[in-house]
Amino acid sequence: MISRLLRRTRLVIAILVAAPVIFALVYTVVTPVSTLMAWRKLTGERVDRVAVSLADVSRAVPRALIASEDARFCEHWGVDWRELQAVMQDEDGPSRGASTLSMQVARNLFLWQGDSGPTAYLRKGLEIPLALVIDLIWSKRRMMEVYLNIAEWGPNGEFGIEAGSRRAFNKPAARLSPAEAALLVSVLPNPIERDARQPGPGVRRKAAIITRRAAVATADCLG
Repeated sequence: MISRLLRRTRLVIAILVAAPVIFALVYTVVTPVSTLMAWRKLTGERVDRVAVSLADVSRAVPRALIASEDARFCEHWGVDWRELQAVMQDEDGPSRGASTLSMQVARNLFLWQGDSGPTAYLRKGLEIPLALVIDLIWSKRRMMEVYLNIAEWGPNGEFGIEAGSRRAFNKPAARLSPAEAALLVSVLPNPIERDARQPGPGVRRKAAIITRRAAVATADCLG
């Protein structure tokens, strides 16, 4: 009976390890659905998402995103170990950040949301290997493309940069200006309380900082 339990345990572990790899391979050609999008669909809530290729998004958007969320995006392999070490030494722990774009994609695709409590440490521990796996399988361009298509960009189920752009500025993502791109990025990670269409002083201040940083951001890995 013990040997049977061990076999089943090994099988479960093998499935848990293999599943993200299989999904990552599939997602190289298929636009994925985030766990939040899937939950909203299951519960009957609104989901507005039109998938677009990175070629159909203004170059100002990925530059603003890199400037705001992951300055070393083109340099690391999924995890920014230097920033992560600094965060783990901080008394605020994982709640302070250090999530690369790769780690955020891993969270949105395979894990749960929320940053408070002991589960924040558990989730961060799971994000790291998942980020390394998908960064190994995907190109940086694909990573950015997936991020832009699964991130939540509006308060009423707007997912993906195209839906966010049309809601906030009534235009496709391909026509976003650097200032508009910075405003959209400034509402992350909480587009429920922050609105790019009607930005408050805090969002405007953050957008101004992102605009300055984006002007010198490195995005060579996107082609």
